[in-house]
Amino acid sequence: MLPNLQDDIEDELIDAIGSFYQDPVKYVEFVFPWGEQDTPLEGHRLRNWQRAWLEELADQIRSRSFDGHSPVEPVQCSTVSGHGIGKSALTSMVIKFIHDTRPDSRGVVTANTSEQLRTKTWAELGKWHKMSLTSHWSDYHATRGNMSLANSSNPSGWRVDAQTCREENSEAFAGLHAVNSTPFYIFDEASAVPDSIYEVASGGLTDGEPMWFLFGNGTRNSGRFFESHHRLKHRWICQNIDSRTVEDTNSDLFQQWIDDFGEDSDYVKVRVLGAWPSAGSLQFIPGDDVDTCMNMADDDANANLTDPIIIGCDIARFGDDQTVLWVRRGRDARNFGLHKYRGLDTMQTAARIAELDGELRPDAIFVDGGGVGGGVVDRLNQLGIDCIEVNFGAKATSPECLNMRAQMWLNMKQALRDGVLLPNDVEIRADLTGVEYGFNQANKIKLESKEDMKKRGLASPDLADALALTYAYPVGPRELHKNSKDPNTRPSGLVTDHDDPFD
Repeated sequence: MLPNLQDDIEDELIDAIGSFYQDPVKYVEFVFPWGEQDTPLEGHRLRNWQRAWLEELADQIRSRSFDGHSPVEPVQCSTVSGHGIGKSALTSMVIKFIHDTRPDSRGVVTANTSEQLRTKTWAELGKWHKMSLTSHWSDYHATRGNMSLANSSNPSGWRVDAQTCREENSEAFAGLHAVNSTPFYIFDEASAVPDSIYEVASGGLTDGEPMWFLFGNGTRNSGRFFESHHRLKHRWICQNIDSRTVEDTNSDLFQQWIDDFGEDSDYVKVRVLGAWPSAGSLQFIPGDDVDTCMNMADDDANANLTDPIIIGCDIARFGDDQTVLWVRRGRDARNFGLHKYRGLDTMQTAARIAELDGELRPDAIFVDGGGVGGGVVDRLNQLGIDCIEVNFGAKATSPECLNMRAQMWLNMKQALRDGVLLPNDVEIRADLTGVEYGFNQANKIKLESKEDMKKRGLASPDLADALALTYAYPVGPRELHKNSKDPNTRPSGLVTDHDDPFD
């Protein structure tokens, strides 16, 4: 009798879990021991924001009505929050809900660092799995070589795996191929997950009933997590959770932070308000400054004929990079030309610069002389065109900066804060706001290298480097020849001595 009774109880459990296919709230309330004594949930209940989040997920599932065969539109949810709200707990609930209610589902979970993934995200899942009524259905592993939750009857085809988000591990995020079930991704601390991982994961949402969930603090004002709440928000269900509105959080500590740093500070925006900062924690140029420049009217530049015309030339070195020639006149970097090329050799690039020189009669041409750029400088000199070679890695003349690249970007950052007309362009914004920075041992500003940006999944900021080159050295006002009727007549000797530009 006892075996039959156990079988009956198991059948009832299977039927109950199956009935929750479209109702994650009922699943969570049923499968975990809420409020029960001598359990981790003694005295606890589902928080209001967690319940609302799960109800939204239920609505999205019902609206798609997946039939088990024909693929449906992905469920994509992006949640930015402050600290201490219980997002790791919700992440675990979601993993368990999908894994238990959807046979042959396949999931991948990642976080910003391997330590976060192993000791927090995956450890939290282990806690919730252990106290669930369905813990005997699947095997949970948490070793460094095997962080997985696999169904005991089909461990290879019905499972969830934790994977580090290193760029070289991107293949682990390729298509999950759950054609008749649910492939899903969960990104914890999503601001720091490389964009390249997002790109690979997006290709795994073509089968079945796909789902993708992003959670984290809004520490970066760029990248795919940021874009899911801005440029791509029409593709995502977005939520911002203010920690002060969540029950059982540390309200005294939050108020202390507000008193110390101010409610409008980036520190409070990220850690309490569940908002995006004006500038990412490591971001060199604030997005707000770029947006202001892009939204300026042409008349705001207060242009006049004495504003110098300057060309910044960033020369491509690699196959994915592009050569960019950016013309700026005074505070106007919008209306005098932005030229992008791919696949040009040094002679062709020099020819394009020579054409601009003849057309615009600029007061200064600053050329990136590193790598193949040196050949462009040599050819321009042969053509008798005055240009100034700028070596990004050369020693800066400013005591604040490690090298010339940092100095140019600092000059550009200050100019943008004062107001520069910029084209309203997504690629330009990404270039200007994507670069991060730090300080060396001597406390000098050190910009992130192009190579390190590529490791984060970002493109080389060729556009921004070209604009920064126009700020390499000060250029004096354009003094028109008294007898000339051509306002574009170029004077001579107006570039400040670039060997000692701050003299």
